[in-house]
Amino acid sequence: MIHVGHVRLFCTSLGPADGPALLLVHGWGGDGREWSPHAEVLAERFRVIVPDLRGHGRSEAPGEGNTPAEMAHDLAALTDALGTGPVVAVGHSMGGQVVNLLAVHHPHTVRSVIALEPAHGAHGEEVAGIPARLDEYRTQGSRAAAAFVAGAFSDKAPAGLRTAHLRTVLGTPGHVLAQAYAGTYTDPGAVGVRPHSEAYLRRRTQAALTVWTSAEAAAWERTTLRTSGSRVDHWPGFGHYVHEEQPERTVRLIEEWADASVRR
Repeated sequence: MIHVGHVRLFCTSLGPADGPALLLVHGWGGDGREWSPHAEVLAERFRVIVPDLRGHGRSEAPGEGNTPAEMAHDLAALTDALGTGPVVAVGHSMGGQVVNLLAVHHPHTVRSVIALEPAHGAHGEEVAGIPARLDEYRTQGSRAAAAFVAGAFSDKAPAGLRTAHLRTVLGTPGHVLAQAYAGTYTDPGAVGVRPHSEAYLRRRTQAALTVWTSAEAAAWERTTLRTSGSRVDHWPGFGHYVHEEQPERTVRLIEEWADASVRR
């Protein structure tokens, strides 16, 4: 447990203390355990930092402020406290938004970004459904969130993965889930909806690798966001938790990108 301002975060650190640093960030309603298979392999060559975001897992859950922006500030303080130097910041879903916010607002902490199925670029029917979903999260808490999680996997998902995530999200405080969702999409300054996503991602100066399962989202990000050295990959046929449905492929992706980032 590490104090980072007004909250204490639980995190684990694996691998050589002097190795290039990776920061692996989970998504909404999850915790750092989802990175365990990746972290063990990556720790053979990298220093691997795996936090539980505020309000999630074993980290403290404040009554207010459980938003991606505050989570990014927490992670800046965490990397400074651990003395990691600039990290390759890897995030899934809401964690993908968090690591991009970290890169934009605390550029000294981030060498480059990997965002897997990130929570940005929402448009069309997804945006239209946001107010109703937020109302459900505010009134029903984790039970409403579990309905989203249950449908987020493909038929390629390993046995037990869906159940593991359902248990995790059902243990996440309802006010945290609602605040995090609002902070992602509807609060003033939220960046999850496509026009706001475009504005904040254009402020990112670091190279970024984004992985989408949606061909439309991949095409949008390729044509709209042209940061030098950045790349967008399309992995069709998988569910939202693509890094857990494809752990070995994800590890190879992180290793190759991190190696290239260190050489830049």
